[in-house]
Amino acid sequence: MRIWVDADACPVVIKEILFRAAERTGIKLTLVANHFIVVPARKNIHFLQVSTGFDVADNEIVQRLDEGDLVITGDIPLAAEVIEKGGKALSPRGELFSPDTIKSRLSMRDLMETLRASGIQSGGPPPLNQSDRQAFANHLDRFLRQYKS
Repeated sequence: MRIWVDADACPVVIKEILFRAAERTGIKLTLVANHFIVVPARKNIHFLQVSTGFDVADNEIVQRLDEGDLVITGDIPLAAEVIEKGGKALSPRGELFSPDTIKSRLSMRDLMETLRASGIQSGGPPPLNQSDRQAFANHLDRFLRQYKS
């Protein structure tokens, strides 16, 4: 079992939580991005740099993903592919995606994309706050406890 991180857009504070968890538990952690990212020098923490291009990092994660792996991503289509392949997906805001919720999240994403394409300004997501970080850390901790059992 391992944790994969869609690292191009992952906030630094979330990466730091993941690094501490990997150091504490020894779980394998791999960050995937198309630009260089410094990671702690640990046997179980890795960085995989992929070429630039649309969905290159996402496709690499899905290709390497094993059933039961956890993927950290805010990318709804990637989360859907992860779930379809038997993995688990957790957003940096602490939302654990599930087969029950991912379809509605995809529909909402598509609607917002259509609105933006028609010129309606929707703004971006609010900045990551303390409750988002806490929700992320709590879900990660629950996942790691299940993994250890």
